Amino acid sequence: MQITRVDTRPSQAGPEAYFTGTVRIDPLFAAEAPGRTSGAAVTFEPGARTAWHTHPLGQTLVVTQGVGRVQRDGGPVEVIHPGDVVWIPPDEKHWHGAAPDIAMTHIAIQESQDGSPVTWLEKVSDADYAG
Repeated sequence: MQITRVDTRPSQAGPEAYFTGTVRIDPLFAAEAPGRTSGAAVTFEPGARTAWHTHPLGQTLVVTQGVGRVQRDGGPVEVIHPGDVVWIPPDEKHWHGAAPDIAMTHIAIQESQDGSPVTWLEKVSDADYAG
């Protein structure tokens, strides 16, 4: 058994290369071999969002606060609320973030393949975000 104390996992700003707006990432856990699952609580200020991206083994989002948006490539923008759970299949191009006027926090859980949990793509345009 291992207990990871909260004060050993400092918050990080979401890198500008992969996010639009103000985003805070609070690491929760990282895999230790042979495991490959990691998780973080991610808080998006109003209007903030990820860039388009994929996950080689999929991703689960658990919305804990606020109101968010999520979209898969070619699909409609979906509104998500606390208690909603979103499953994104492997290699599905998508983005997620906060509503325009309300912040959103979710727990993101994903597995790594060949050492990587994500492939980042282009930023989400304002038109795509607006739906």
